[in-house]
Amino acid sequence: MTTKQKKMGYLVLTSLVVGNMIGSGIFMLPRQMAEVASPLAILLAWSLTGLGVLMIALVFGNLAVKKPELTSGAQSHAYALFKNQKAKNMAGFIAVWSYWVANWAGNVSIITSFAGYLSVFFPVLNSDRVLFQAGGYTLREGQLLTFLVCSALLWGVALIISKGVSGAGKINLIATAAKVIGFFLFIVVAVFAFQSATMGEFYHPVMDASGLENGLLSQVNQAAIVTLWAFIGIESAMMFAGRAKSGRTIQLATVTGLGISVLLYIAISVLTLGLIPKSHLLGSASPLADALDSVIGSGGSAVMALLALVCLFGSAVGWVMMSAEAPHQAAKTGLFLPYLKKTNKNGTPIRSLVLTCLASQIFILSTLSGNIAFAYDFVVKVSTLAFLVQYFISPVYQLKLTVTGESYQNDRMSKRILDGVIAVLAICYSSWIIKSGTEDLTVFLLSVGLFLLGFVLYPFMRKKAD
Repeated sequence: MTTKQKKMGYLVLTSLVVGNMIGSGIFMLPRQMAEVASPLAILLAWSLTGLGVLMIALVFGNLAVKKPELTSGAQSHAYALFKNQKAKNMAGFIAVWSYWVANWAGNVSIITSFAGYLSVFFPVLNSDRVLFQAGGYTLREGQLLTFLVCSALLWGVALIISKGVSGAGKINLIATAAKVIGFFLFIVVAVFAFQSATMGEFYHPVMDASGLENGLLSQVNQAAIVTLWAFIGIESAMMFAGRAKSGRTIQLATVTGLGISVLLYIAISVLTLGLIPKSHLLGSASPLADALDSVIGSGGSAVMALLALVCLFGSAVGWVMMSAEAPHQAAKTGLFLPYLKKTNKNGTPIRSLVLTCLASQIFILSTLSGNIAFAYDFVVKVSTLAFLVQYFISPVYQLKLTVTGESYQNDRMSKRILDGVIAVLAICYSSWIIKSGTEDLTVFLLSVGLFLLGFVLYPFMRKKAD
Protein backbone atom coordinates (compact mmCIF):
# COMPACT_ATOMS: atom_id res chain seq x y z
CA MET A 1 0.00 0.00 0.00
CA THR A 2 1.44 3.39 -0.95
CA THR A 3 1.40 6.23 1.54
CA LYS A 4 1.40 9.97 1.08
CA GLN A 5 4.42 11.40 2.93
CA LYS A 6 5.93 14.88 2.52
CA LYS A 7 9.34 15.90 3.85
CA MET A 8 9.27 18.34 6.76
CA GLY A 9 11.09 21.65 6.22
CA TYR A 10 12.75 24.21 8.51
CA LEU A 11 9.61 26.13 9.49
CA VAL A 12 7.53 23.06 10.32
CA LEU A 13 10.37 21.48 12.33
CA THR A 14 11.10 24.75 14.16
CA SER A 15 7.42 25.09 15.00
CA LEU A 16 7.45 21.54 16.41
CA VAL A 17 10.41 22.42 18.65
CA VAL A 18 8.87 25.70 19.85
CA GLY A 19 5.35 24.28 19.97
CA ASN A 20 6.37 21.23 21.99
CA MET A 21 8.70 23.13 24.33
CA ILE A 22 6.28 25.99 24.91
CA GLY A 23 3.35 23.81 25.77
CA SER A 24 1.82 23.36 29.19
CA GLY A 25 5.00 24.55 30.90
CA ILE A 26 4.72 28.22 30.08
CA PHE A 27 1.12 28.37 31.30
CA MET A 28 1.65 26.60 34.62
CA LEU A 29 5.34 27.41 35.24
CA PRO A 30 4.93 30.67 37.21
CA ARG A 31 2.93 28.86 39.88
CA GLN A 32 5.35 25.94 40.08
CA MET A 33 8.38 28.22 40.33
CA ALA A 34 6.82 30.38 43.05
CA GLU A 35 6.21 27.26 45.15
CA VAL A 36 9.86 26.25 45.34
CA ALA A 37 12.08 29.29 44.72
CA SER A 38 12.66 33.00 45.23
CA PRO A 39 13.16 35.30 42.20
CA LEU A 40 16.96 35.08 42.51
CA ALA A 41 16.88 31.26 42.58
CA ILE A 42 14.49 31.27 39.62
CA LEU A 43 16.90 33.33 37.52
CA LEU A 44 19.85 31.13 38.51
CA ALA A 45 17.89 27.97 37.68
CA TRP A 46 16.94 29.41 34.28
CA SER A 47 20.56 30.32 33.55
CA LEU A 48 21.93 26.89 34.46
CA THR A 49 19.12 25.04 32.70
CA GLY A 50 19.41 27.21 29.59
CA LEU A 51 23.13 26.51 29.29
CA GLY A 52 22.66 22.81 29.98
CA VAL A 53 19.88 22.39 27.44
CA LEU A 54 21.89 24.40 24.90
CA MET A 55 24.61 21.76 25.17
CA ILE A 56 22.02 19.02 24.63
CA ALA A 57 20.55 20.90 21.66
CA LEU A 58 24.02 21.22 20.11
CA VAL A 59 24.52 17.47 20.60
CA PHE A 60 21.22 16.66 18.89
CA GLY A 61 21.97 19.00 16.00
CA ASN A 62 25.49 17.69 15.51
CA LEU A 63 24.42 14.03 15.55
CA ALA A 64 21.67 14.79 13.01
CA VAL A 65 24.44 15.94 10.64
CA LYS A 66 27.11 13.40 11.55
CA LYS A 67 24.79 10.39 11.67
CA PRO A 68 21.82 11.16 9.38
CA GLU A 69 21.09 7.45 9.04
CA LEU A 70 20.08 7.28 12.73
CA THR A 71 16.47 8.40 12.38
CA SER A 72 15.08 7.40 15.80
CA GLY A 73 16.86 9.98 17.94
CA ALA A 74 18.32 8.78 21.23
CA GLN A 75 16.93 5.32 20.58
CA SER A 76 19.23 4.99 17.58
CA HIS A 77 22.11 6.48 19.53
CA ALA A 78 21.66 3.95 22.33
CA TYR A 79 21.68 1.11 19.80
CA ALA A 80 24.80 2.41 18.06
CA LEU A 81 26.61 2.93 21.36
CA PHE A 82 27.43 -0.78 21.79
CA LYS A 83 29.11 -3.44 19.65
CA ASN A 84 27.56 -6.55 21.18
CA GLN A 85 24.25 -7.29 19.45
CA LYS A 86 22.39 -8.23 22.63
CA ALA A 87 23.59 -5.07 24.34
CA LYS A 88 22.58 -3.03 21.29
CA ASN A 89 19.09 -4.50 21.28
CA MET A 90 18.61 -3.99 25.02
CA ALA A 91 19.92 -0.41 25.01
CA GLY A 92 17.83 0.57 22.01
CA PHE A 93 14.70 -1.00 23.45
CA ILE A 94 15.06 0.66 26.88
CA ALA A 95 15.68 4.05 25.26
CA VAL A 96 12.49 3.71 23.22
CA TRP A 97 10.54 2.45 26.20
CA SER A 98 11.64 5.27 28.55
CA TYR A 99 10.83 7.93 25.96
CA TRP A 100 7.46 6.40 25.22
CA VAL A 101 6.57 6.17 28.92
CA ALA A 102 7.65 9.78 29.46
CA ASN A 103 5.36 10.88 26.64
CA TRP A 104 2.36 9.10 28.14
CA ALA A 105 2.59 11.38 31.16
CA GLY A 106 3.80 14.38 29.18
CA ASN A 107 0.74 14.33 26.96
CA VAL A 108 -1.49 14.45 29.99
CA SER A 109 0.26 17.52 31.42
CA ILE A 110 -0.70 19.45 28.29
CA ILE A 111 -4.23 18.10 28.22
CA THR A 112 -4.90 18.85 31.91
CA SER A 113 -3.58 22.39 31.36
CA PHE A 114 -6.06 22.74 28.51
CA ALA A 115 -8.87 21.83 30.89
CA GLY A 116 -7.52 24.29 33.47
CA TYR A 117 -7.74 27.22 31.07
CA LEU A 118 -11.08 26.03 29.68
CA SER A 119 -12.45 26.49 33.21
CA VAL A 120 -12.10 30.26 32.70
CA PHE A 121 -15.03 30.01 30.28
CA PHE A 122 -16.73 27.07 31.99
CA PRO A 123 -16.34 27.45 35.78
CA VAL A 124 -18.33 24.26 36.28
CA LEU A 125 -15.04 22.40 35.62
CA ASN A 126 -14.00 23.56 39.10
CA SER A 127 -17.29 22.60 40.74
CA ASP A 128 -16.98 20.97 44.17
CA ARG A 129 -20.47 19.44 44.08
CA VAL A 130 -20.22 15.85 45.28
CA LEU A 131 -21.49 13.25 42.82
CA PHE A 132 -20.30 10.06 44.48
CA GLN A 133 -18.73 9.09 47.78
CA ALA A 134 -17.48 5.72 49.01
CA GLY A 135 -15.17 5.22 51.93
CA GLY A 136 -12.42 7.82 51.74
CA TYR A 137 -13.00 8.60 48.05
CA THR A 138 -15.11 11.50 46.86
CA LEU A 139 -15.94 12.19 43.22
CA ARG A 140 -16.81 15.80 42.50
CA GLU A 141 -18.61 17.24 39.50
CA GLY A 142 -15.59 19.25 38.37
CA GLN A 143 -13.32 16.20 38.45
CA LEU A 144 -15.68 14.12 36.32
CA LEU A 145 -16.20 16.89 33.76
CA THR A 146 -12.44 17.53 33.59
CA PHE A 147 -11.85 13.83 32.96
CA LEU A 148 -14.38 13.83 30.12
CA VAL A 149 -12.92 16.99 28.54
CA CYS A 150 -9.36 15.64 28.73
CA SER A 151 -10.41 12.32 27.21
CA ALA A 152 -12.28 14.04 24.37
CA LEU A 153 -9.27 16.24 23.55
CA LEU A 154 -6.88 13.26 23.55
CA TRP A 155 -8.91 11.20 21.10
CA GLY A 156 -9.87 14.24 19.01
CA VAL A 157 -6.17 14.98 18.50
CA ALA A 158 -5.59 11.32 17.60
CA LEU A 159 -8.27 11.60 14.92
CA ILE A 160 -6.57 14.68 13.41
CA ILE A 161 -3.16 12.97 13.35
CA SER A 162 -4.66 9.89 11.73
CA LYS A 163 -5.45 12.07 8.71
CA GLY A 164 -1.74 12.61 8.09
CA VAL A 165 1.42 13.62 10.01
CA SER A 166 2.31 16.39 7.55
CA GLY A 167 -1.08 18.04 7.90
CA ALA A 168 -0.95 17.77 11.68
CA GLY A 169 2.47 19.43 11.58
CA LYS A 170 0.98 22.41 9.71
CA ILE A 171 -1.73 22.76 12.36
CA ASN A 172 1.03 22.88 14.95
CA LEU A 173 2.82 25.57 12.88
CA ILE A 174 -0.27 27.81 12.89
CA ALA A 175 -0.79 27.34 16.64
CA THR A 176 2.90 28.06 17.31
CA ALA A 177 2.76 31.32 15.32
CA ALA A 178 -0.29 32.36 17.34
CA LYS A 179 1.38 31.61 20.66
CA VAL A 180 4.60 33.50 19.83
CA ILE A 181 2.61 36.61 18.81
CA GLY A 182 0.32 36.32 21.82
CA PHE A 183 3.15 35.92 24.32
CA PHE A 184 5.01 38.87 22.83
CA LEU A 185 1.94 41.01 23.48
CA PHE A 186 1.69 39.61 27.03
CA ILE A 187 5.32 40.57 27.66
CA VAL A 188 4.71 44.13 26.42
CA VAL A 189 1.73 44.54 28.76
CA ALA A 190 3.59 42.92 31.67
CA VAL A 191 6.62 45.21 31.31
CA PHE A 192 4.48 48.31 31.77
CA ALA A 193 2.35 46.81 34.57
CA PHE A 194 5.22 45.16 36.50
CA GLN A 195 5.36 46.02 40.21
CA SER A 196 8.50 45.08 42.14
CA ALA A 197 6.53 45.29 45.39
CA THR A 198 4.23 42.52 44.16
CA MET A 199 7.22 40.30 43.40
CA GLY A 200 8.55 40.77 46.94
CA GLU A 201 12.15 40.35 48.07
CA PHE A 202 14.57 39.31 45.34
CA TYR A 203 15.86 36.56 47.62
CA HIS A 204 14.11 34.94 50.57
CA PRO A 205 14.05 31.45 52.14
CA VAL A 206 11.20 29.20 50.97
CA MET A 207 9.34 26.76 53.21
CA ASP A 208 8.65 23.32 51.74
CA ALA A 209 5.62 21.10 52.41
CA SER A 210 7.26 19.56 55.49
CA GLY A 211 7.96 22.97 57.03
CA LEU A 212 11.70 22.99 56.35
CA GLU A 213 13.38 26.20 55.23
CA ASN A 214 15.21 25.92 51.91
CA GLY A 215 18.17 28.16 51.14
CA LEU A 216 19.40 29.40 47.77
CA LEU A 217 21.19 26.22 46.66
CA SER A 218 18.27 23.97 47.59
CA GLN A 219 15.86 26.32 45.81
CA VAL A 220 17.96 26.24 42.65
CA ASN A 221 18.04 22.43 42.72
CA GLN A 222 14.26 22.18 43.05
CA ALA A 223 13.62 24.88 40.47
CA ALA A 224 15.95 23.12 38.03
CA ILE A 225 13.55 20.18 37.78
CA VAL A 226 10.73 22.59 36.98
CA THR A 227 12.74 24.60 34.45
CA LEU A 228 13.90 21.44 32.69
CA TRP A 229 10.26 20.53 32.03
CA ALA A 230 10.03 23.81 30.14
CA PHE A 231 12.67 22.53 27.72
CA ILE A 232 11.29 19.04 27.24
CA GLY A 233 10.70 18.84 23.51
CA ILE A 234 14.13 20.09 22.42
CA GLU A 235 14.48 16.73 20.69
CA SER A 236 11.33 17.26 18.59
CA ALA A 237 13.06 17.99 15.27
CA MET A 238 15.46 15.09 15.75
CA MET A 239 12.61 12.66 16.42
CA PHE A 240 11.32 13.36 12.89
CA ALA A 241 14.70 12.79 11.24
CA GLY A 242 13.16 10.12 9.04
CA ARG A 243 10.72 12.69 7.66
CA ALA A 244 13.02 15.77 7.59
CA LYS A 245 14.58 17.26 4.46
CA SER A 246 18.15 17.03 5.83
CA GLY A 247 20.31 16.81 8.94
CA ARG A 248 21.23 20.50 8.58
CA THR A 249 17.53 21.38 8.64
CA ILE A 250 17.15 19.49 11.92
CA GLN A 251 20.21 21.19 13.39
CA LEU A 252 19.07 24.70 12.50
CA ALA A 253 15.48 24.08 13.62
CA THR A 254 16.65 22.74 17.01
CA VAL A 255 18.88 25.71 17.84
CA THR A 256 16.38 28.29 16.54
CA GLY A 257 13.54 26.72 18.49
CA LEU A 258 15.60 26.72 21.68
CA GLY A 259 16.50 30.39 21.30
CA ILE A 260 12.89 31.50 20.81
CA SER A 261 11.68 29.38 23.72
CA VAL A 262 14.33 30.58 26.19
CA LEU A 263 13.55 34.24 25.58
CA LEU A 264 9.82 33.71 26.04
CA TYR A 265 10.16 31.52 29.13
CA ILE A 266 12.47 33.79 31.10
CA ALA A 267 10.48 36.94 30.31
CA ILE A 268 7.10 35.45 31.17
CA SER A 269 8.10 33.51 34.31
CA VAL A 270 9.80 36.55 35.88
CA LEU A 271 7.31 39.22 34.79
CA THR A 272 4.34 37.21 36.09
CA LEU A 273 5.80 37.43 39.61
CA GLY A 274 5.36 41.20 39.43
CA LEU A 275 1.72 41.05 38.29
CA ILE A 276 0.02 38.76 40.80
CA PRO A 277 0.62 38.21 44.55
CA LYS A 278 2.34 34.97 45.44
CA SER A 279 -0.55 33.85 47.66
CA HIS A 280 -2.91 34.09 44.69
CA LEU A 281 -0.42 32.56 42.28
CA LEU A 282 0.11 29.39 44.33
CA GLY A 283 -3.53 28.35 44.15
CA SER A 284 -4.11 29.22 40.50
CA ALA A 285 -5.08 26.65 37.83
CA SER A 286 -4.56 29.30 35.12
CA PRO A 287 -1.80 31.63 36.39
CA LEU A 288 -1.21 33.65 33.21
CA ALA A 289 -4.92 34.33 32.77
CA ASP A 290 -5.14 35.44 36.40
CA ALA A 291 -2.05 37.64 35.96
CA LEU A 292 -3.47 39.43 32.93
CA ASP A 293 -6.83 39.68 34.67
CA SER A 294 -5.16 41.63 37.48
CA VAL A 295 -3.88 44.16 34.93
CA ILE A 296 -6.73 44.79 32.50
CA GLY A 297 -9.73 43.12 34.13
CA SER A 298 -11.81 40.07 33.26
CA GLY A 299 -11.37 40.72 29.55
CA GLY A 300 -7.65 40.09 29.94
CA SER A 301 -8.31 36.78 31.61
CA ALA A 302 -10.51 35.71 28.71
CA VAL A 303 -7.94 36.79 26.10
CA MET A 304 -5.10 34.88 27.79
CA ALA A 305 -7.28 31.83 28.35
CA LEU A 306 -8.25 31.80 24.66
CA LEU A 307 -4.59 32.10 23.64
CA ALA A 308 -3.74 29.29 26.03
CA LEU A 309 -6.39 27.01 24.55
CA VAL A 310 -5.10 27.60 21.01
CA CYS A 311 -1.50 27.03 22.06
CA LEU A 312 -2.21 23.97 24.16
CA PHE A 313 -4.26 22.43 21.39
CA GLY A 314 -1.33 22.87 18.99
CA SER A 315 1.05 21.43 21.58
CA ALA A 316 -1.23 18.45 22.13
CA VAL A 317 -1.18 17.75 18.39
CA GLY A 318 2.63 18.02 18.29
CA TRP A 319 3.27 15.89 21.37
CA VAL A 320 0.84 13.10 20.62
CA MET A 321 2.21 12.99 17.07
CA MET A 322 5.78 12.73 18.37
CA SER A 323 4.77 10.18 21.01
CA ALA A 324 3.49 7.88 18.29
CA GLU A 325 6.42 8.57 15.97
CA ALA A 326 9.19 7.45 18.34
CA PRO A 327 8.14 3.78 18.81
CA HIS A 328 7.10 3.62 15.14
CA GLN A 329 10.53 4.70 13.88
CA ALA A 330 12.19 2.34 16.35
CA ALA A 331 10.01 -0.53 15.17
CA LYS A 332 11.05 0.16 11.57
CA THR A 333 14.71 -0.27 12.56
CA GLY A 334 14.06 -3.43 14.61
CA LEU A 335 14.44 -1.84 18.06
CA PHE A 336 10.81 -2.21 19.05
CA LEU A 337 7.74 -4.28 18.28
CA PRO A 338 7.29 -4.88 14.53
CA TYR A 339 3.56 -4.55 15.23
CA LEU A 340 4.07 -0.78 15.51
CA LYS A 341 5.47 -0.42 11.98
CA LYS A 342 1.96 -0.35 10.58
CA THR A 343 0.85 2.90 8.91
CA ASN A 344 -2.49 3.85 7.39
CA LYS A 345 -3.02 5.23 3.88
CA ASN A 346 -2.06 8.71 5.09
CA GLY A 347 1.34 7.58 6.38
CA THR A 348 0.31 7.84 10.04
CA PRO A 349 1.68 5.15 12.42
CA ILE A 350 -1.84 4.23 13.43
CA ARG A 351 -1.11 1.31 15.77
CA SER A 352 1.51 3.27 17.66
CA LEU A 353 -0.89 6.22 17.86
CA VAL A 354 -3.72 4.18 19.34
CA LEU A 355 -1.52 2.46 21.94
CA THR A 356 0.02 5.80 22.93
CA CYS A 357 -3.41 7.32 23.49
CA LEU A 358 -4.62 4.31 25.46
CA ALA A 359 -1.63 4.61 27.80
CA SER A 360 -2.12 8.37 28.15
CA GLN A 361 -5.78 7.75 28.94
CA ILE A 362 -4.68 5.83 32.05
CA PHE A 363 -2.73 8.85 33.30
CA ILE A 364 -5.77 11.05 32.72
CA LEU A 365 -7.40 9.10 35.55
CA SER A 366 -5.26 11.27 37.87
CA THR A 367 -7.80 14.07 37.26
CA LEU A 368 -10.38 11.99 39.11
CA SER A 369 -8.31 11.89 42.30
CA GLY A 370 -7.47 15.58 42.75
CA ASN A 371 -7.56 19.05 41.26
CA ILE A 372 -5.90 20.05 37.99
CA ALA A 373 -2.86 21.58 39.68
CA PHE A 374 -2.19 18.33 41.58
CA ALA A 375 -2.60 16.18 38.47
CA TYR A 376 -0.33 18.47 36.47
CA ASP A 377 2.48 18.51 39.06
CA PHE A 378 2.36 14.74 39.42
CA VAL A 379 2.68 13.85 35.74
CA VAL A 380 5.29 16.57 35.08
CA LYS A 381 7.68 15.27 37.73
CA VAL A 382 7.28 11.65 36.65
CA SER A 383 7.79 12.32 32.95
CA THR A 384 10.71 14.76 33.45
CA LEU A 385 12.87 12.10 35.09
CA ALA A 386 11.91 9.59 32.39
CA PHE A 387 12.90 12.05 29.65
CA LEU A 388 16.36 12.43 31.18
CA VAL A 389 17.33 8.99 29.88
CA GLN A 390 17.22 10.48 26.37
CA TYR A 391 19.17 13.56 27.35
CA PHE A 392 21.92 11.41 28.87
CA ILE A 393 22.30 8.81 26.12
CA SER A 394 22.88 11.12 23.14
CA PRO A 395 25.74 13.10 24.74
CA VAL A 396 27.41 9.83 25.77
CA TYR A 397 27.20 8.64 22.16
CA GLN A 398 28.67 11.91 20.85
CA LEU A 399 31.49 11.64 23.38
CA LYS A 400 32.24 8.15 22.10
CA LEU A 401 32.40 9.44 18.52
CA THR A 402 34.83 12.21 19.47
CA VAL A 403 37.06 9.78 21.36
CA THR A 404 37.14 7.15 18.60
CA GLY A 405 37.20 9.69 15.76
CA GLU A 406 34.32 7.99 13.97
CA SER A 407 32.63 10.40 11.50
CA TYR A 408 35.34 13.02 12.15
CA GLN A 409 37.79 11.88 9.46
CA ASN A 410 37.28 15.04 7.40
CA ASP A 411 37.11 17.50 10.29
CA ARG A 412 39.77 19.51 12.02
CA MET A 413 40.92 18.37 15.46
CA SER A 414 39.49 21.57 16.97
CA LYS A 415 35.98 20.59 15.82
CA ARG A 416 36.39 17.15 17.36
CA ILE A 417 37.62 18.58 20.67
CA LEU A 418 34.83 21.16 20.81
CA ASP A 419 32.17 18.50 20.24
CA GLY A 420 33.76 16.40 22.98
CA VAL A 421 33.64 19.30 25.45
CA ILE A 422 29.98 19.97 24.57
CA ALA A 423 29.16 16.29 25.15
CA VAL A 424 30.87 16.31 28.57
CA LEU A 425 28.99 19.46 29.64
CA ALA A 426 25.68 17.93 28.51
CA ILE A 427 26.42 14.75 30.49
CA CYS A 428 27.25 16.78 33.61
CA TYR A 429 24.03 18.75 33.32
CA SER A 430 21.86 15.64 32.87
CA SER A 431 23.58 13.97 35.85
CA TRP A 432 22.91 17.03 38.03
CA ILE A 433 19.20 17.05 37.16
CA ILE A 434 18.90 13.31 37.80
CA LYS A 435 20.48 13.84 41.24
CA SER A 436 18.12 16.73 41.99
CA GLY A 437 15.15 14.61 40.94
CA THR A 438 15.94 11.92 43.52
CA GLU A 439 15.03 14.34 46.34
CA ASP A 440 11.32 13.57 45.84
CA LEU A 441 11.41 9.89 46.78
CA THR A 442 7.82 9.04 45.76
CA VAL A 443 8.14 10.53 42.28
CA PHE A 444 11.60 9.06 41.84
CA LEU A 445 10.48 5.55 42.76
CA LEU A 446 7.50 5.75 40.39
CA SER A 447 9.75 6.97 37.57
CA VAL A 448 12.23 4.17 38.22
CA GLY A 449 9.37 1.67 38.45
CA LEU A 450 8.05 2.65 35.02
CA PHE A 451 11.58 2.48 33.66
CA LEU A 452 12.24 -0.99 35.15
CA LEU A 453 8.93 -2.25 33.80
CA GLY A 454 10.60 -2.15 30.40
CA PHE A 455 13.15 -4.74 31.57
CA VAL A 456 10.30 -7.00 32.65
CA LEU A 457 8.52 -6.68 29.32
CA TYR A 458 11.66 -6.83 27.17
CA PRO A 459 11.97 -10.65 26.92
CA PHE A 460 8.34 -10.94 25.79
CA MET A 461 8.62 -8.12 23.29
CA ARG A 462 11.86 -9.41 21.86
CA LYS A 463 10.31 -12.88 21.55
CA LYS A 464 7.49 -11.41 19.47
CA ALA A 465 9.94 -9.32 17.47
CA ASP A 466 12.25 -12.22 16.61
